[in-house]
Amino acid sequence: MAQEYKLVGITSLEMKNGEKQQVEVEGIEKGKVLLAKVNGQVHAMGANCTHYGAPLKNGVLTGDGRLTCPWHGACFSVATGDVEDAPALDPLAKFEVVEKDGAVYIKGDEATIKGGRNLNIKCAAAKGDEKVIVIGGGSGAIGAIEGLRGGGYTGQLTVISKEGYRPIDRTKLSKALLADISKAAWRPEEFYKDSAIEIVADEVTGVDFADKKVSTKDGKSFDYTKLVISTGGVPNWLPLPGLKGDLENVFVLRALPDAQAIVKSVGDNGKKVVVIGSSFIGMEVANCLAGKKNDVSVIGMESVPMERVMGAKVGKIFQGLLEKNGVKFYMGASVEKASPSKSDSKTVGAVHLKDGTALEADLVIEGVGVKPATQFLKDIQEVTLEKDGSLKTDESFAVNGLKDVFAIGDIATYPYHGPGGNGNPIRIEHWNVAQNAGRSVANSINNPGSKPKPFIPVFWSALGSQLRYCGNTVGGYDDVVLKGDTEKPSFVAYYTKGEEVVAVASMGKDPYMTQSAELMRRGKMPKRSELEKGTDIMEVDVPSQIVM
Repeated sequence: MAQEYKLVGITSLEMKNGEKQQVEVEGIEKGKVLLAKVNGQVHAMGANCTHYGAPLKNGVLTGDGRLTCPWHGACFSVATGDVEDAPALDPLAKFEVVEKDGAVYIKGDEATIKGGRNLNIKCAAAKGDEKVIVIGGGSGAIGAIEGLRGGGYTGQLTVISKEGYRPIDRTKLSKALLADISKAAWRPEEFYKDSAIEIVADEVTGVDFADKKVSTKDGKSFDYTKLVISTGGVPNWLPLPGLKGDLENVFVLRALPDAQAIVKSVGDNGKKVVVIGSSFIGMEVANCLAGKKNDVSVIGMESVPMERVMGAKVGKIFQGLLEKNGVKFYMGASVEKASPSKSDSKTVGAVHLKDGTALEADLVIEGVGVKPATQFLKDIQEVTLEKDGSLKTDESFAVNGLKDVFAIGDIATYPYHGPGGNGNPIRIEHWNVAQNAGRSVANSINNPGSKPKPFIPVFWSALGSQLRYCGNTVGGYDDVVLKGDTEKPSFVAYYTKGEEVVAVASMGKDPYMTQSAELMRRGKMPKRSELEKGTDIMEVDVPSQIVM
């Protein structure tokens, strides 16, 4: 039952527009709320992001009442507490503010003040003729199904996923090798039952777009009125001897069973681990395993890790961080094969480079990219796949040439209107992009004719220090403006194409990334020349108007 609780150390609501203040709640252990003033009104809400618990007092507050987490870009409406952007799923708790007798109070109950507010999308039973089917159980799927139910959709809602388990936070697989479904899953099983969301463990093998039917490996058929394809990516295997699945203890990392198999192979640690691939998955799993006292080597074809996306200057920083953690690098290298162990001809024993180097290995992890999981669509006449196997969509993620069909996540090539994009088609393999696309599709289904809400791609990575990144460099960049101390590290890297900043990466400089994303979203990011002259983006006001 709601009651009044006094806020400690605050006697009035005299705050400036745009000001945030975290305050303690009297009489409640660890009870804290955040006060934020927007358009003359003071709002009280939960003090921490519902994603990973970041303190929102350090976040970015815009003039139109968007509050963005300083860590991973989750965004909330100050007015309602509702989620605006991924990766948060649950809204912020909201409280009525009362000023009286020289003190300030909030109205609420103790449980909500301490534990926050869960997304309430309970649905006793589906109603009506609408049937939405979501193929795939990843980030895009969770964004779509929770966006649908949270937005008022009451029809049938079915997720068909070959992974065989409820949606998980896939980012935890490579960053922490988390192999426990109870810890990796976004929601308990009861959540989906209470929300009338059916999760089917099966693999889709075909779609009849004319009759609106989906067929599966188990011989089942499902009707739909709207179809959301969110099948994600299939990890690549190197087509080389010993590395194409022909030796044991050679792994890729995409799903929960992959993480479980790696953890089992590592055992009590102290193993010789060879990671092939120096992009994000490879670097994250290398850092994780090195932290567990394994002997880890990374093989990469570039001169420094992640050079293609992050550039040589920043890639060198990442390499240095992992080297401090004990990781050894073999860069500019080409793999020739893997050979079996001398004691067991079925198990990997070494990885051989083309220059003759042989690296002993108790296990090998391949992180050499993914391809869109669209094989089940390739022989369907109505479908035209792009050269990379993806599906081309419009701004609403509706698939070109198909009615009532959407594609999101790793399989979607969509028009990008962020900095440097100019509406050109692009495919982005980011967790946040998939989830935000799912939320966008849910809004389109719930509100026919509505305009899709723009978002800036965001990702993060655990590389000895937390990397934050927004924007996109797939369209190219010609320079990197580095600000800060790269040794700590505490820096911001601005990726520029001419005068335009197309992407921003930061370490130890929260919330520069989230501030950048909001400025990009509104077309107000400072130019390269301004940054070189010393402009600090944290001193740039974020306007209310969005121009993307």
